[in-house]
Amino acid sequence: MAYYVARTLDTDEIAEAEERITAALSDEGFGVLSRIDVAETLKKKLDADFRPYLILGACNPEFAHKALQAEDKIGTMLPCNVIVQKTDNGVEIAAIDPVESMQAVGNDALSSIAASVRDRLRRAVEAA
Repeated sequence: MAYYVARTLDTDEIAEAEERITAALSDEGFGVLSRIDVAETLKKKLDADFRPYLILGACNPEFAHKALQAEDKIGTMLPCNVIVQKTDNGVEIAAIDPVESMQAVGNDALSSIAASVRDRLRRAVEAA
């Protein structure tokens, strides 16, 4: 099974795609806590060119709180990463599948939390 959910948007503008996924995430109760511009960082640190590629750290406080109560080290896997990247076919957005990533933890209490988060992330990706 894929460790992410993704789709290509009907735009070539990465800024528009970022706005759309940020709004869709907000509609599902997520806030974007961090934004990493990978292309900018690689240019600064390595003088390497890279396609437009953003990593957004999305967090739903309600589910993060529940997950932290169930597993105190789960913060090492938070927030949920969502990428926005330029491809040959346009701009793609992809979000982590927390059900897949939480399998590594081995805590059954996280299963229903991860499933709920996955459903919300999937809806956000589809709505963006």
